[in-house]
Formats: sequence, structure tokens, C-alpha cells
Amino acid sequence: MLDDNKNLKKTKNSSRRKFIKGAAVATTGLAVAATTLSAPAIAQSKTEAVMVSTWPKNLPGLDTGARRFAQRVEAITDGRIKINYYSAGERVGAFDVFDVVGKGDAQIYHGAEYYWTGKEKAFGYFCSVPMGLTYTEFNSWIRFAGGQQLWDELSGKFNIKPFMCGNTGVQMQGWFRKEINSPEDLKGLKMRIPGVGGQMMSKLGVSVVNVPGGQIYEQLMSGTIDATEWVGPWNDEALKFYEAAKFYYYPGVHEPGSMLSIGVNKSWLSSLSKTDQLLIETAATAENEIMMSEFNAKNGEALKRLVNNHGVQLRRVSDRIYDAFGKAAKEVDSENEASSDMGKRVVQSFHKARAELGAWNKIADQAYVAQRNRVLGI
Repeated sequence: MLDDNKNLKKTKNSSRRKFIKGAAVATTGLAVAATTLSAPAIAQSKTEAVMVSTWPKNLPGLDTGARRFAQRVEAITDGRIKINYYSAGERVGAFDVFDVVGKGDAQIYHGAEYYWTGKEKAFGYFCSVPMGLTYTEFNSWIRFAGGQQLWDELSGKFNIKPFMCGNTGVQMQGWFRKEINSPEDLKGLKMRIPGVGGQMMSKLGVSVVNVPGGQIYEQLMSGTIDATEWVGPWNDEALKFYEAAKFYYYPGVHEPGSMLSIGVNKSWLSSLSKTDQLLIETAATAENEIMMSEFNAKNGEALKRLVNNHGVQLRRVSDRIYDAFGKAAKEVDSENEASSDMGKRVVQSFHKARAELGAWNKIADQAYVAQRNRVLGI
């Protein structure tokens, strides 16, 4: 009986060893099969995209920020999405990027939405308008007060999904070849100023010109234009506008918080996984904050260099001129509101947000900064 039990145990142990060995082989086979099958699937999920921009190559803040967004997308998707980035003119002209992306000949653009006001006046309100929103106010309107929904509807007509992707903060009024002391001094000036700001200036007798950033210096230097707006000290120093004009005016009524953006081809975006769609939005959100921080950090030092090293004369826009700006801006808003149903809804939403956010900022940020600077002598 004892021997029979031993034989029975040997038989069971042998069967168990065979089962385990077989299971191991099967498991290994499945793993190999899974690896074999999954490797091509992962490779197939990788995609390349073409990104075009409106900015001159290597322009600090704008071009470098757009390029940084492209690099971040590749990094946070572990290389699943590789974006080939092109500055203005490298693949298409600065003002052609919107149409190229809408048609699908490129997948993403980075630029300023007021360049597209020829398509719909409402686009200007998703970049910056005279007497408009500051950086923090813009973020609040877009994210929590209906701005993104209106923007999606507007851009969606052109097969584009828009995202905030940068901001310059309050800009300078611009560079002038002669002093501007009254509204009358604006009449007859030839000035490069796009978007709704250009509409406002036209009301004041300015001859408005719209050229890409890379062409401004040449036109200002040759006298083809008498004045230009661009961004602020850090950017403007890089483009050497101080060589052609010495009067530098502030603050810029036309762009108090210029929101920059990416526009993504909707068809291409929808072909990506939900995860990668979210990662693209996340990369844009990160750049929106980083670019603003960088401009704030760099503008002050650049302004010192312009004044101390290049003989730039800093001038404050007079109250008389600002009052004239305000009147003209109100007229332009009314015209844009009446331009279409979309224009009406966008302008009304924008004005509602401006009133509510402005009232809060008056007793929050503005009141605090005024008191802090008074006490500290800043």
C-alpha cells in the first residue's frame, strides 16, 4: 500500500511538472505573440504633423515659444506625435497659415487671431482689441465665461479647433518717427497696425498698413510707414526698430493682453486618441502661461537697454489721445457687433466679461498694485 502511494505521488508530481512546463511554454508563446503583434501597432500609432507660424524665425518669445510648444508635444507624447515646425516664410507666408491648416495641408498653426478679421470680424476678439481684456481677464473669459465655446463655433466653420497658446501681456503703443501729442497728430500717419486696433486707428485718420513682422523694419527704415506697433521691449529690441524710430509710446490701448493661439485641423485632431488630443491641449495650456511669464521677465531689462544704450525716448500716451482712442474703439465695437450674428454674440459676450472682470480687478489686482507701488516707491 505504501509503495502504491509512492507511485501515485510520483505520477501526480510528474503530471504537475508537465502541466507547469506546458503552461510556461504557452505563456511564453503568448508573450512572444503579443510582443510581435504590439510592436507594429505602436509603430503605426506614431504620427508626424506640420506646424506653420506667423512669426519671423527665432523671434524671441513668439517664434521660440511656438517652437517650444511643438517640442513639448513630442516630449509628453513619448514621441508618438512629432511636429515639424516652420517659421513664417519657411513653408508658407505668415498670413497664409490659417487657410493652409483649414485645408489640411498643414495640421497646426501658431499666430494671432486678429490676422483673420477679413474672414470674420469676430476673430479679433480672440486675440486683442482696443480697450480689451488683460491676460488674466482673457483666461477667465475663455475658460469660464463662454469664450471658448464661441471661439470653437467660429473657427469650426473653417475646420479648425483653437486653443490658447501664449500671451504677451500689455503691449506698447508703438514706435513713431515723430512725437504724438494730440489726436490731430495722428491724422495722415501711415502706421502698421492690424486687427481691430487698425480699425480704431482708421477712425482717427491714420492710414493703416498690415504687413508681417519680418517686413516692418525695412518699411519703417525706408519711410514707407511712419509708425508701427509690434509687441514690447524684448521683441522690439530684437527687430531693431530703434534704428528707424526713436519715440516709443505706452501703454498700448490696442493690445492690453494679446492672446496668441494654435489652430489645429479638426479632421487631423479627431484622428488622434483622446489621450493625445488632451496632451496637445495640455502643451498649449503650459505654453500660454510660460510665454506670459517670459515676456514679463524680459521686458523690463530690454526697456532699460533701449533707453540707456540706444537713445530711445519713452513717452506716455496723453489722456486726450486715450479719450479719442476710447471713442473710436466704441464705434468699431458697434460696427463689429452689427457685422453678423456671430459678431453680435462674440462682442456682447466679450463686453459682459470685460465689465464683470474689470469691476473685480479694480478692487483686487489694480488696487493692491497701486498701493504696493505707492508704499514702496516703485
